[in-house]
Amino acid sequence: MKQKQGLEETKELTSKFEFNPKDGIDNPALSLAEDSDADGAEKPRFCLLTKGDGESFGFCLREEVGYQGHIIRQVECGGVAQRRGLQDGDRILEVNGEYVDNMDHWRVVQKIKASGNQVAVAVLDGNAYEVAKALDKNLAELLPHHTRPRLCYVVKDKSGFGFRVLAPDGVKGTFRLLVTSDSPADKAGVPSDSWLLELNGASVRNYTHAQLTRKLKQSGSQVTLLVIDAKSEEFYRLQGVRVIAAMADASTLPFKARKLHMVKGPEGYGFLLKEEKCSSGRMGQFMSEVEFGLPAQQAGMKDGDRLLAVNGESVEDLGHQAVVDRICAGGNQVTLLVIDLEGDAFYSSLGLSPLLFWEDGHPPIQDPPPGSPPSTPQENGMPRLCRLVAGPEGFGFQLQNITDEPEVFITQVAPGSAGERAGLKEGDVVIEVNGRKVEKQSYEEVLARIKESGRQLTLLVVEQEGLRSYREMGLATAEGAKAEALLGSRQVPGHEKRKGLTQSF
Repeated sequence: MKQKQGLEETKELTSKFEFNPKDGIDNPALSLAEDSDADGAEKPRFCLLTKGDGESFGFCLREEVGYQGHIIRQVECGGVAQRRGLQDGDRILEVNGEYVDNMDHWRVVQKIKASGNQVAVAVLDGNAYEVAKALDKNLAELLPHHTRPRLCYVVKDKSGFGFRVLAPDGVKGTFRLLVTSDSPADKAGVPSDSWLLELNGASVRNYTHAQLTRKLKQSGSQVTLLVIDAKSEEFYRLQGVRVIAAMADASTLPFKARKLHMVKGPEGYGFLLKEEKCSSGRMGQFMSEVEFGLPAQQAGMKDGDRLLAVNGESVEDLGHQAVVDRICAGGNQVTLLVIDLEGDAFYSSLGLSPLLFWEDGHPPIQDPPPGSPPSTPQENGMPRLCRLVAGPEGFGFQLQNITDEPEVFITQVAPGSAGERAGLKEGDVVIEVNGRKVEKQSYEEVLARIKESGRQLTLLVVEQEGLRSYREMGLATAEGAKAEALLGSRQVPGHEKRKGLTQSF
Protein backbone atom coordinates (compact mmCIF):
# COMPACT_ATOMS: atom_id res chain seq x y z
CA MET A 1 0.00 0.00 0.00
CA LYS A 2 1.38 3.42 -0.84
CA GLN A 3 0.51 6.53 1.06
CA LYS A 4 0.55 9.98 -0.52
CA GLN A 5 0.83 13.45 0.80
CA GLY A 6 -1.94 15.32 2.61
CA LEU A 7 -3.96 17.84 0.72
CA GLU A 8 -3.61 21.57 1.16
CA GLU A 9 -6.25 23.43 3.15
CA THR A 10 -7.60 26.98 3.59
CA LYS A 11 -10.36 28.82 5.35
CA GLU A 12 -13.85 27.51 5.99
CA LEU A 13 -16.91 29.27 4.66
CA THR A 14 -18.92 30.46 7.64
CA SER A 15 -22.27 31.27 6.00
CA LYS A 16 -24.22 30.32 2.91
CA PHE A 17 -25.87 33.76 2.86
CA GLU A 18 -24.42 37.17 2.04
CA PHE A 19 -25.66 40.50 3.30
CA ASN A 20 -27.02 42.75 0.55
CA PRO A 21 -26.42 46.41 1.56
CA LYS A 22 -29.11 47.59 -0.87
CA ASP A 23 -31.77 45.79 1.15
CA GLY A 24 -30.58 47.14 4.48
CA ILE A 25 -31.46 43.80 6.08
CA ASP A 26 -28.92 41.66 7.84
CA ASN A 27 -31.24 38.68 8.27
CA PRO A 28 -30.48 36.53 5.21
CA ALA A 29 -33.55 34.35 5.69
CA LEU A 30 -35.88 37.36 5.63
CA SER A 31 -34.12 38.83 2.62
CA LEU A 32 -34.38 35.61 0.62
CA ALA A 33 -37.95 35.02 1.71
CA GLU A 34 -39.03 38.34 0.23
CA ASP A 35 -37.37 37.47 -3.08
CA SER A 36 -38.98 34.06 -3.14
CA ASP A 37 -42.44 35.43 -2.49
CA ALA A 38 -42.00 37.96 -5.27
CA ASP A 39 -41.41 35.43 -8.02
CA GLY A 40 -43.62 32.64 -6.71
CA ALA A 41 -40.67 30.31 -6.11
CA GLU A 42 -42.16 29.10 -2.82
CA LYS A 43 -44.93 27.25 -4.62
CA PRO A 44 -44.31 23.51 -5.07
CA ARG A 45 -44.38 22.15 -8.63
CA PHE A 46 -46.11 18.88 -9.49
CA CYS A 47 -44.64 16.58 -12.15
CA LEU A 48 -45.45 13.16 -13.55
CA LEU A 49 -42.28 11.48 -14.85
CA THR A 50 -42.65 8.68 -17.39
CA LYS A 51 -39.71 6.70 -18.77
CA GLY A 52 -39.24 3.75 -21.09
CA ASP A 53 -37.90 0.31 -20.16
CA GLY A 54 -34.16 0.45 -19.56
CA GLU A 55 -34.17 4.24 -19.27
CA SER A 56 -33.68 6.41 -16.22
CA PHE A 57 -35.74 9.34 -15.02
CA GLY A 58 -32.68 11.46 -15.74
CA PHE A 59 -31.66 12.76 -12.32
CA CYS A 60 -29.86 11.77 -9.14
CA LEU A 61 -31.45 11.98 -5.70
CA ARG A 62 -29.00 12.82 -2.96
CA GLU A 63 -28.74 13.38 0.75
CA GLU A 64 -25.87 15.81 1.24
CA VAL A 65 -23.83 16.58 4.32
CA GLY A 66 -24.65 20.08 5.60
CA TYR A 67 -27.88 20.36 3.61
CA GLN A 68 -31.45 19.35 4.39
CA GLY A 69 -33.96 17.50 2.26
CA HIS A 70 -33.96 15.06 -0.63
CA ILE A 71 -31.94 16.95 -3.24
CA ILE A 72 -32.24 16.60 -7.01
CA ARG A 73 -28.85 16.69 -8.72
CA GLN A 74 -27.33 16.06 -12.16
CA VAL A 75 -30.50 16.62 -14.18
CA GLU A 76 -29.72 15.16 -17.60
CA CYS A 77 -29.96 17.60 -20.50
CA GLY A 78 -32.95 16.57 -22.58
CA GLY A 79 -33.87 13.80 -20.15
CA VAL A 80 -37.27 13.01 -18.67
CA ALA A 81 -36.75 15.11 -15.53
CA GLN A 82 -35.56 18.20 -17.41
CA ARG A 83 -38.43 18.00 -19.89
CA ARG A 84 -40.87 17.96 -16.97
CA GLY A 85 -39.24 20.99 -15.35
CA LEU A 86 -37.05 19.53 -12.59
CA GLN A 87 -33.96 21.60 -11.78
CA ASP A 88 -30.69 21.02 -9.97
CA GLY A 89 -31.13 21.71 -6.25
CA ASP A 90 -34.91 21.14 -6.17
CA ARG A 91 -36.12 19.32 -3.06
CA ILE A 92 -38.65 16.50 -3.33
CA LEU A 93 -41.55 17.06 -0.93
CA GLU A 94 -44.00 14.44 -2.17
CA VAL A 95 -43.75 11.11 -4.00
CA ASN A 96 -46.89 9.56 -5.47
CA GLY A 97 -49.08 11.78 -3.30
CA GLU A 98 -47.25 10.99 -0.06
CA TYR A 99 -45.36 13.66 1.93
CA VAL A 100 -41.72 12.55 2.21
CA ASP A 101 -39.67 15.53 3.44
CA ASN A 102 -39.51 14.05 6.94
CA MET A 103 -38.96 10.51 5.65
CA ASP A 104 -35.67 8.60 5.78
CA HIS A 105 -33.74 9.19 2.53
CA TRP A 106 -33.30 5.50 1.83
CA ARG A 107 -37.06 4.99 2.01
CA VAL A 108 -37.66 7.79 -0.49
CA VAL A 109 -35.17 6.27 -2.94
CA GLN A 110 -36.81 2.86 -2.58
CA LYS A 111 -40.26 4.37 -3.05
CA ILE A 112 -39.24 5.98 -6.35
CA LYS A 113 -37.56 2.80 -7.55
CA ALA A 114 -40.65 0.74 -6.68
CA SER A 115 -42.77 3.08 -8.82
CA GLY A 116 -41.55 1.45 -12.01
CA ASN A 117 -41.68 3.56 -15.15
CA GLN A 118 -43.91 6.30 -13.74
CA VAL A 119 -43.62 8.42 -10.63
CA ALA A 120 -45.43 11.57 -9.54
CA VAL A 121 -43.42 14.08 -7.50
CA ALA A 122 -43.95 17.48 -5.90
CA VAL A 123 -40.77 19.57 -5.72
CA LEU A 124 -39.77 22.92 -4.27
CA ASP A 125 -37.05 25.23 -5.56
CA GLY A 126 -33.84 24.77 -3.55
CA ASN A 127 -33.52 28.39 -2.43
CA ALA A 128 -37.16 28.56 -1.37
CA TYR A 129 -36.71 25.31 0.55
CA GLU A 130 -33.72 26.63 2.49
CA VAL A 131 -35.57 29.87 3.29
CA ALA A 132 -38.61 27.94 4.51
CA LYS A 133 -36.41 25.79 6.74
CA ALA A 134 -34.62 28.89 8.10
CA LEU A 135 -38.02 30.37 8.99
CA ASP A 136 -39.08 27.06 10.56
CA LYS A 137 -42.05 26.71 8.22
CA ASN A 138 -44.10 23.54 8.00
CA LEU A 139 -43.42 22.53 4.39
CA ALA A 140 -46.43 20.23 4.33
CA GLU A 141 -48.61 23.36 4.55
CA LEU A 142 -47.17 24.57 1.23
CA LEU A 143 -48.82 21.61 -0.49
CA PRO A 144 -52.49 22.16 -1.39
CA HIS A 145 -54.75 19.75 0.43
CA HIS A 146 -55.87 16.89 -1.77
CA THR A 147 -57.03 13.33 -1.23
CA ARG A 148 -55.05 10.51 -2.78
CA PRO A 149 -56.83 8.33 -5.35
CA ARG A 150 -57.95 4.94 -4.09
CA LEU A 151 -57.30 1.45 -5.41
CA CYS A 152 -60.18 -0.89 -4.60
CA TYR A 153 -60.70 -4.63 -5.15
CA VAL A 154 -64.41 -5.45 -5.42
CA VAL A 155 -65.78 -9.02 -5.32
CA LYS A 156 -69.32 -9.45 -6.66
CA ASP A 157 -72.08 -10.98 -4.53
CA LYS A 158 -75.60 -12.10 -5.52
CA SER A 159 -76.70 -8.50 -5.98
CA GLY A 160 -73.70 -7.53 -8.11
CA PHE A 161 -70.77 -5.20 -7.47
CA GLY A 162 -72.91 -2.59 -5.76
CA PHE A 163 -72.30 0.48 -7.92
CA ARG A 164 -73.87 2.22 -10.90
CA VAL A 165 -72.00 4.06 -13.63
CA LEU A 166 -73.18 7.49 -14.79
CA ALA A 167 -71.76 9.08 -17.93
CA PRO A 168 -72.71 12.11 -20.07
CA ASP A 169 -74.04 11.23 -23.51
CA GLY A 170 -71.42 11.02 -26.24
CA VAL A 171 -68.45 11.75 -23.96
CA LYS A 172 -65.63 9.23 -23.59
CA GLY A 173 -63.78 8.51 -20.38
CA THR A 174 -66.00 10.44 -17.94
CA PHE A 175 -67.60 7.98 -15.52
CA ARG A 176 -69.06 8.71 -12.10
CA LEU A 177 -69.79 5.88 -9.66
CA LEU A 178 -72.83 5.80 -7.39
CA VAL A 179 -72.22 3.26 -4.63
CA THR A 180 -74.95 1.37 -2.78
CA SER A 181 -74.59 1.39 1.00
CA ASP A 182 -73.23 -1.83 2.54
CA SER A 183 -72.60 -3.32 -0.91
CA PRO A 184 -69.36 -5.07 -2.02
CA ALA A 185 -68.14 -1.78 -3.53
CA ASP A 186 -68.89 0.09 -0.30
CA LYS A 187 -67.09 -2.53 1.79
CA ALA A 188 -64.10 -2.40 -0.60
CA GLY A 189 -63.73 1.33 0.07
CA VAL A 190 -65.13 2.81 -3.16
CA PRO A 191 -66.37 6.33 -2.28
CA SER A 192 -69.77 7.21 -3.68
CA ASP A 193 -69.84 9.94 -6.32
CA SER A 194 -66.18 9.29 -7.21
CA TRP A 195 -64.67 9.32 -10.70
CA LEU A 196 -63.44 6.11 -12.31
CA LEU A 197 -59.90 6.34 -13.74
CA GLU A 198 -58.83 2.74 -14.31
CA LEU A 199 -60.51 -0.65 -14.56
CA ASN A 200 -58.31 -3.71 -13.90
CA GLY A 201 -55.16 -1.70 -14.50
CA ALA A 202 -56.29 -0.14 -17.80
CA SER A 203 -57.16 3.53 -18.25
CA VAL A 204 -60.82 4.21 -19.09
CA ARG A 205 -60.23 7.65 -20.64
CA ASN A 206 -60.88 6.37 -24.18
CA TYR A 207 -63.82 4.10 -23.28
CA THR A 208 -67.39 4.80 -24.27
CA HIS A 209 -70.09 3.89 -21.77
CA ALA A 210 -70.90 0.78 -23.83
CA GLN A 211 -67.25 -0.32 -23.86
CA LEU A 212 -66.94 0.13 -20.11
CA THR A 213 -70.12 -1.91 -19.53
CA ARG A 214 -68.72 -4.69 -21.69
CA LYS A 215 -65.39 -4.64 -19.86
CA LEU A 216 -67.16 -4.90 -16.50
CA LYS A 217 -69.09 -7.96 -17.68
CA GLN A 218 -65.89 -9.56 -18.95
CA SER A 219 -64.23 -9.07 -15.55
CA GLY A 220 -66.17 -11.93 -14.01
CA SER A 221 -66.74 -11.90 -10.27
CA GLN A 222 -64.07 -9.35 -9.28
CA VAL A 223 -62.84 -5.98 -10.50
CA THR A 224 -60.06 -3.59 -9.48
CA LEU A 225 -60.99 0.09 -9.64
CA LEU A 226 -58.82 3.20 -9.45
CA VAL A 227 -61.08 6.03 -8.31
CA ILE A 228 -60.73 9.62 -7.13
CA ASP A 229 -63.05 12.24 -5.64
CA ALA A 230 -64.10 15.21 -7.80
CA LYS A 231 -62.12 17.85 -5.88
CA SER A 232 -58.84 15.94 -6.05
CA GLU A 233 -59.39 15.09 -9.72
CA GLU A 234 -59.74 18.81 -10.45
CA PHE A 235 -56.58 19.56 -8.45
CA TYR A 236 -54.41 17.13 -10.43
CA ARG A 237 -55.99 18.17 -13.72
CA LEU A 238 -55.17 21.84 -13.09
CA GLN A 239 -51.60 20.83 -12.21
CA GLY A 240 -51.33 18.96 -15.52
CA VAL A 241 -50.61 15.66 -13.71
CA ARG A 242 -52.31 12.47 -14.84
CA VAL A 243 -53.32 10.33 -11.88
CA ILE A 244 -51.75 6.84 -11.86
CA ALA A 245 -52.25 3.78 -9.68
CA ALA A 246 -48.85 4.24 -8.00
CA MET A 247 -50.30 7.35 -6.31
CA ALA A 248 -53.18 5.45 -4.74
CA ASP A 249 -54.17 4.64 -1.19
CA ALA A 250 -54.29 0.84 -1.28
CA SER A 251 -55.07 0.24 2.38
CA THR A 252 -58.29 -1.68 1.63
CA LEU A 253 -56.68 -4.18 -0.75
CA PRO A 254 -56.76 -7.76 0.56
CA PHE A 255 -53.32 -8.63 -0.87
CA LYS A 256 -50.50 -7.72 1.49
CA ALA A 257 -46.78 -8.38 1.57
CA ARG A 258 -45.55 -10.15 4.71
CA LYS A 259 -42.37 -9.46 6.69
CA LEU A 260 -40.58 -12.54 7.99
CA HIS A 261 -37.76 -12.25 10.52
CA MET A 262 -35.74 -15.42 10.99
CA VAL A 263 -32.83 -16.51 13.17
CA LYS A 264 -30.89 -19.40 11.69
CA GLY A 265 -31.04 -22.70 13.56
CA PRO A 266 -28.62 -25.67 13.60
CA GLU A 267 -30.23 -26.96 10.39
CA GLY A 268 -30.32 -23.56 8.67
CA TYR A 269 -33.42 -21.51 7.87
CA GLY A 270 -35.20 -24.42 6.25
CA PHE A 271 -36.19 -23.32 2.74
CA LEU A 272 -35.02 -23.43 -0.87
CA LEU A 273 -34.76 -20.31 -3.03
CA LYS A 274 -35.52 -20.81 -6.73
CA GLU A 275 -35.34 -18.43 -9.68
CA GLU A 276 -38.42 -18.79 -11.89
CA LYS A 277 -40.68 -16.69 -14.08
CA CYS A 278 -43.17 -14.43 -12.33
CA SER A 279 -46.77 -13.92 -13.41
CA SER A 280 -45.54 -10.86 -15.30
CA GLY A 281 -43.07 -12.92 -17.34
CA ARG A 282 -40.02 -11.46 -15.55
CA MET A 283 -37.66 -13.62 -13.53
CA GLY A 284 -38.16 -13.66 -9.78
CA GLN A 285 -37.02 -15.46 -6.63
CA PHE A 286 -39.46 -17.95 -5.10
CA MET A 287 -39.56 -19.97 -1.87
CA SER A 288 -39.98 -23.74 -2.01
CA GLU A 289 -39.50 -26.85 0.14
CA VAL A 290 -40.25 -24.93 3.32
CA GLU A 291 -39.44 -27.44 6.08
CA PHE A 292 -41.93 -27.86 8.90
CA GLY A 293 -40.70 -26.78 12.33
CA LEU A 294 -37.67 -24.86 11.08
CA PRO A 295 -37.25 -21.04 11.31
CA ALA A 296 -38.71 -20.24 7.85
CA GLN A 297 -41.94 -22.14 8.47
CA GLN A 298 -42.21 -20.79 12.01
CA ALA A 299 -41.87 -17.22 10.66
CA GLY A 300 -44.81 -17.80 8.30
CA MET A 301 -43.09 -18.64 5.00
CA LYS A 302 -45.13 -20.67 2.49
CA ASP A 303 -44.20 -22.63 -0.62
CA GLY A 304 -44.63 -20.37 -3.66
CA ASP A 305 -44.01 -17.08 -1.85
CA ARG A 306 -42.13 -14.59 -4.03
CA LEU A 307 -39.25 -12.72 -2.42
CA LEU A 308 -39.50 -8.91 -2.68
CA ALA A 309 -36.84 -7.54 -0.33
CA VAL A 310 -33.94 -8.65 1.87
CA ASN A 311 -33.05 -6.66 4.98
CA GLY A 312 -34.92 -3.60 3.76
CA GLU A 313 -33.59 -3.56 0.19
CA SER A 314 -35.64 -4.47 -2.87
CA VAL A 315 -34.35 -7.49 -4.77
CA GLU A 316 -36.97 -7.51 -7.52
CA ASP A 317 -34.41 -6.52 -10.18
CA LEU A 318 -31.52 -8.65 -8.91
CA GLY A 319 -30.27 -11.97 -10.25
CA HIS A 320 -30.28 -15.17 -8.24
CA GLN A 321 -26.68 -15.09 -6.97
CA ALA A 322 -26.92 -11.44 -5.89
CA VAL A 323 -30.04 -12.28 -3.83
CA VAL A 324 -28.33 -15.32 -2.29
CA ASP A 325 -25.36 -13.14 -1.32
CA ARG A 326 -27.67 -10.61 0.36
CA ILE A 327 -29.34 -13.30 2.43
CA CYS A 328 -25.98 -14.76 3.46
CA ALA A 329 -24.63 -11.30 4.34
CA GLY A 330 -27.10 -11.16 7.24
CA GLY A 331 -25.14 -13.79 9.14
CA ASN A 332 -27.36 -15.79 11.47
CA GLN A 333 -30.49 -13.71 10.98
CA VAL A 334 -32.36 -12.13 8.09
CA THR A 335 -35.56 -10.18 7.44
CA LEU A 336 -37.43 -10.97 4.23
CA LEU A 337 -40.44 -9.38 2.60
CA VAL A 338 -42.55 -11.86 0.61
CA ILE A 339 -45.93 -12.08 -1.08
CA ASP A 340 -48.02 -15.16 -1.85
CA LEU A 341 -48.88 -16.42 -5.32
CA GLU A 342 -52.34 -14.83 -5.40
CA GLY A 343 -51.03 -11.44 -4.37
CA ASP A 344 -48.16 -11.67 -6.84
CA ALA A 345 -50.59 -12.44 -9.67
CA PHE A 346 -52.83 -9.53 -8.62
CA TYR A 347 -50.11 -6.87 -8.62
CA SER A 348 -48.57 -8.29 -11.81
CA SER A 349 -51.94 -7.95 -13.57
CA LEU A 350 -51.90 -4.24 -12.71
CA GLY A 351 -48.24 -3.76 -13.64
CA LEU A 352 -47.40 -2.66 -10.09
CA SER A 353 -44.81 -3.67 -7.51
CA PRO A 354 -46.21 -4.80 -4.13
CA LEU A 355 -43.44 -2.69 -2.54
CA LEU A 356 -45.36 0.44 -3.54
CA PHE A 357 -47.98 -0.34 -0.94
CA TRP A 358 -45.94 -1.90 1.82
CA GLU A 359 -46.85 0.03 4.97
CA ASP A 360 -48.52 2.70 2.85
CA GLY A 361 -45.56 2.98 0.49
CA HIS A 362 -42.60 2.58 2.88
CA PRO A 363 -40.11 -0.15 1.91
CA PRO A 364 -39.30 -2.58 4.73
CA ILE A 365 -36.58 -1.84 7.25
CA GLN A 366 -34.89 -4.68 9.07
CA ASP A 367 -35.39 -4.72 12.80
CA PRO A 368 -31.90 -4.20 14.33
CA PRO A 369 -30.55 -6.66 16.88
CA PRO A 370 -31.32 -5.66 20.50
CA GLY A 371 -28.99 -2.94 21.76
CA SER A 372 -27.70 -1.92 18.35
CA PRO A 373 -27.98 1.71 17.20
CA PRO A 374 -30.57 2.56 14.54
CA SER A 375 -29.29 2.38 10.99
CA THR A 376 -28.77 5.43 8.80
CA PRO A 377 -28.58 5.82 5.03
CA GLN A 378 -24.79 5.90 5.34
CA GLU A 379 -24.78 2.64 7.30
CA ASN A 380 -26.87 1.11 4.55
CA GLY A 381 -24.01 1.74 2.11
CA MET A 382 -25.41 4.84 0.47
CA PRO A 383 -22.91 7.08 -1.36
CA ARG A 384 -22.43 10.46 0.34
CA LEU A 385 -21.75 13.84 -1.22
CA CYS A 386 -19.20 15.76 0.88
CA ARG A 387 -18.49 19.46 0.31
CA LEU A 388 -15.18 20.71 1.70
CA VAL A 389 -13.79 24.23 2.06
CA ALA A 390 -10.07 24.12 2.83
CA GLY A 391 -8.80 25.47 6.14
CA PRO A 392 -5.34 26.73 7.16
CA GLU A 393 -3.94 23.16 7.18
CA GLY A 394 -5.59 21.88 4.04
CA PHE A 395 -8.59 19.61 3.56
CA GLY A 396 -7.45 17.38 6.39
CA PHE A 397 -7.24 13.94 4.81
CA GLN A 398 -4.93 11.78 2.74
CA LEU A 399 -5.43 9.49 -0.24
CA GLN A 400 -4.27 5.91 -0.55
CA ASN A 401 -4.54 3.07 -3.00
CA ILE A 402 -3.52 -0.57 -3.18
CA THR A 403 -1.20 -1.75 -5.95
CA ASP A 404 -3.11 -3.24 -8.91
CA GLU A 405 -6.45 -2.23 -7.37
CA PRO A 406 -8.55 0.50 -9.08
CA GLU A 407 -9.98 2.14 -5.95
CA VAL A 408 -8.59 5.32 -4.42
CA PHE A 409 -9.75 5.76 -0.86
CA ILE A 410 -9.67 8.22 2.02
CA THR A 411 -7.36 7.79 4.98
CA GLN A 412 -6.06 9.75 7.98
CA VAL A 413 -9.02 12.12 8.34
CA ALA A 414 -7.76 14.71 10.82
CA PRO A 415 -10.03 15.46 13.83
CA GLY A 416 -11.77 18.83 13.45
CA SER A 417 -10.61 19.20 9.84
CA ALA A 418 -12.67 20.20 6.82
CA GLY A 419 -12.74 16.54 5.80
CA GLU A 420 -14.20 15.38 9.11
CA ARG A 421 -16.76 18.22 9.18
CA ALA A 422 -17.88 17.26 5.66
CA GLY A 423 -18.46 13.66 6.73
CA LEU A 424 -15.44 11.84 5.26
CA LYS A 425 -14.53 8.55 6.92
CA GLU A 426 -11.45 6.37 6.92
CA GLY A 427 -11.70 3.87 4.07
CA ASP A 428 -14.25 5.78 1.98
CA VAL A 429 -13.80 5.05 -1.73
CA VAL A 430 -13.78 8.14 -3.99
CA ILE A 431 -16.34 7.82 -6.81
CA GLU A 432 -16.49 11.41 -8.09
CA VAL A 433 -14.42 14.57 -7.74
CA ASN A 434 -16.31 17.80 -8.41
CA GLY A 435 -18.97 15.89 -10.37
CA ARG A 436 -16.49 13.94 -12.52
CA LYS A 437 -16.35 10.16 -12.30
CA VAL A 438 -12.99 8.89 -11.07
CA GLU A 439 -13.87 5.39 -9.91
CA LYS A 440 -11.69 3.75 -12.57
CA GLN A 441 -8.99 6.40 -12.71
CA SER A 442 -5.49 6.00 -11.30
CA TYR A 443 -4.29 7.44 -8.02
CA GLU A 444 -2.34 10.14 -9.83
CA GLU A 445 -5.36 11.19 -11.91
CA VAL A 446 -7.60 11.45 -8.84
CA LEU A 447 -4.98 13.43 -6.94
CA ALA A 448 -4.57 15.83 -9.89
CA ARG A 449 -8.32 16.47 -10.05
CA ILE A 450 -8.42 17.26 -6.34
CA LYS A 451 -5.46 19.62 -6.55
CA GLU A 452 -6.93 21.53 -9.49
CA SER A 453 -10.14 22.19 -7.55
CA GLY A 454 -8.53 24.93 -5.49
CA ARG A 455 -9.89 25.73 -2.06
CA GLN A 456 -13.35 24.16 -2.50
CA LEU A 457 -13.87 20.48 -3.17
CA THR A 458 -16.87 18.20 -3.66
CA LEU A 459 -16.38 14.45 -3.29
CA LEU A 460 -18.86 11.63 -3.83
CA VAL A 461 -17.70 8.74 -1.64
CA VAL A 462 -19.00 5.39 -0.46
CA GLU A 463 -17.84 2.95 2.19
CA GLN A 464 -15.91 0.00 0.75
CA GLU A 465 -18.63 -2.47 1.76
CA GLY A 466 -21.23 -0.28 0.08
CA LEU A 467 -19.25 -0.11 -3.17
CA ARG A 468 -19.19 -3.88 -3.37
CA SER A 469 -22.94 -3.95 -2.81
CA TYR A 470 -23.57 -1.48 -5.63
CA ARG A 471 -21.32 -3.40 -8.00
CA GLU A 472 -23.31 -6.55 -7.35
CA MET A 473 -26.42 -4.65 -8.46
CA GLY A 474 -24.68 -3.09 -11.46
CA LEU A 475 -25.26 0.39 -10.00
CA ALA A 476 -21.78 1.55 -9.17
CA THR A 477 -20.33 1.67 -12.66
CA ALA A 478 -20.40 4.63 -15.01
CA GLU A 479 -23.66 6.50 -14.41
CA GLY A 480 -24.87 4.23 -11.66
CA ALA A 481 -22.83 5.15 -8.59
CA LYS A 482 -24.47 8.40 -7.54
CA ALA A 483 -26.25 8.46 -4.21
CA GLU A 484 -28.43 5.48 -5.00
CA ALA A 485 -27.66 6.70 -8.43
CA LEU A 486 -29.81 7.51 -11.41
CA LEU A 487 -33.31 6.51 -10.49
CA GLY A 488 -33.94 4.09 -13.32
CA SER A 489 -34.09 0.38 -13.95
CA ARG A 490 -30.97 -1.49 -15.00
CA GLN A 491 -31.06 -5.09 -16.21
CA VAL A 492 -28.61 -7.36 -14.45
CA PRO A 493 -26.58 -9.13 -17.16
CA GLY A 494 -27.86 -12.65 -17.71
CA HIS A 495 -30.81 -12.13 -15.38
CA GLU A 496 -33.44 -12.48 -18.09
CA LYS A 497 -32.24 -15.88 -19.30
CA ARG A 498 -31.21 -17.71 -16.14
CA LYS A 499 -33.61 -20.43 -15.12
CA GLY A 500 -33.73 -23.17 -12.54
CA LEU A 501 -31.18 -21.61 -10.13
CA THR A 502 -31.64 -22.79 -6.55
CA GLN A 503 -29.99 -22.28 -3.20
CA SER A 504 -30.69 -23.99 0.11
CA PHE A 505 -30.84 -22.04 3.37
